Amino acid sequence: MGTDDKLDAKADQLKGKVKEGVGDATDDSSLETEGKVDQAKGHLSESAEKVKDAFKKD
Repeated sequence: MGTDDKLDAKADQLKGKVKEGVGDATDDSSLETEGKVDQAKGHLSESAEKVKDAFKKD
């Protein structure tokens, strides 16, 4: 997994967590949902990079 890809995935996860928290605190359900989507995007990207790394090791 490339360092840039790792950072991008973690950044998406963190950004999503912040948006979800702000949305929850301000009772903004669309912002909260957007945060959950960003987190899922980050997790998906991270998983895809791990799969790529697994195949590169062989």
